[in-house]
Amino acid sequence: MNTLDRFYINGKVVVITGGAGLLGKRHAEAAADGNGIVILLDISEKVIERAIEEIKARCNAGSRIEGYVVDITKREQIEHIKDRLIQKYGHIDVLINNAANNPKVEGSSLNMKNIQFENFPVSLWEDDIKVGLTGAFLCSQVFGEVMSEQKRGVILNISSDLGIIAPDQRIYRKEGLEEKEQTVKPVTYSVVKHGLIGLTKYLATYWAEKGVRVNALCPAGVYNGQHEEFLSKLVNLIPMGRMADIEEYKSTILYLISDASSYMTGSVVIVDGGRTCW
Repeated sequence: MNTLDRFYINGKVVVITGGAGLLGKRHAEAAADGNGIVILLDISEKVIERAIEEIKARCNAGSRIEGYVVDITKREQIEHIKDRLIQKYGHIDVLINNAANNPKVEGSSLNMKNIQFENFPVSLWEDDIKVGLTGAFLCSQVFGEVMSEQKRGVILNISSDLGIIAPDQRIYRKEGLEEKEQTVKPVTYSVVKHGLIGLTKYLATYWAEKGVRVNALCPAGVYNGQHEEFLSKLVNLIPMGRMADIEEYKSTILYLISDASSYMTGSVVIVDGGRTCW
């Protein structure tokens, strides 16, 4: 097998949570480019259908992509998907834990508003932790057990540069607003993304002898319609002077889920334009 051949994941079943989201679709394209069988998990059938159309339009005509509606905070629903995939394919080879309640500057996320830490609602805390951390835990339990029984498999947890460093709240501030009116990056984002790194190291050692590799990817933010004031502040924190292009993580994803990274487990791969160096 030559070097490039090791990047192909021919016929491997790749499960991606939050697969219809912004980065989830790019993860799916990476797996499809490697000739994998892509399984998108998300909470809306319409969103999944649109995502599949978009991914197929960008990949090879023969790409195998399907999707299932599932609430990853409900173990019985995950078990049901596992059973369907085993019945259909006989194996599950890769899990990408990507789903999260992502607080986006450019969106209208409930957890990305002028909610200071002192007033952050317990209900939001519980919901964010449930999706981003408990969901990854449950999916790792269910799909990871299959991999451990197969004696092979890969789990990739999508953390963040903010799983390595704390958010710089200054980039979200706006002149002329009182402190209580300022937008802040929520505490739950840091806790979830740091927690995924802890889960990665735990599972990497727990399943090492079973042939299951577990790694974490820490990407930085991508350009997605953020306002200029925010961008000008953020890029000053990044040595490369820019955010990531949406396509720039795909090669790293394929590397981490393929045999190209066969001796890598328990690792935290940071792709952030150098931000965490400062």
